[in-house]
Amino acid sequence: MDVMSPLFGRKAPAPSARSVTLIRKPGCHLCDDAQVVVEKVCGDLGVHWEQQDITQDSRLHDLYWEQIPVVLVDGEQHTFWRVNEERLRKALTD
Repeated sequence: MDVMSPLFGRKAPAPSARSVTLIRKPGCHLCDDAQVVVEKVCGDLGVHWEQQDITQDSRLHDLYWEQIPVVLVDGEQHTFWRVNEERLRKALTD
């Protein structure tokens, strides 16, 4: 199901058609905090999410090692370091 975008009159994907990726590393307290927010928002909206570990992927490490945790929405960087629940929710529903 698509919803109309109020800004452009285009149909935006329904939240369930979106995806979120949390890029993190073990032992990172900011990553743990980010995961709590991602789990809550994605759970509320029925959005698929996954996590990827920069210590297991050299490309991700090279791209994001100074910014983790990083949240991608539909493959595009949404935020890093601190995840704001309202901002993530808005990005997934607009």
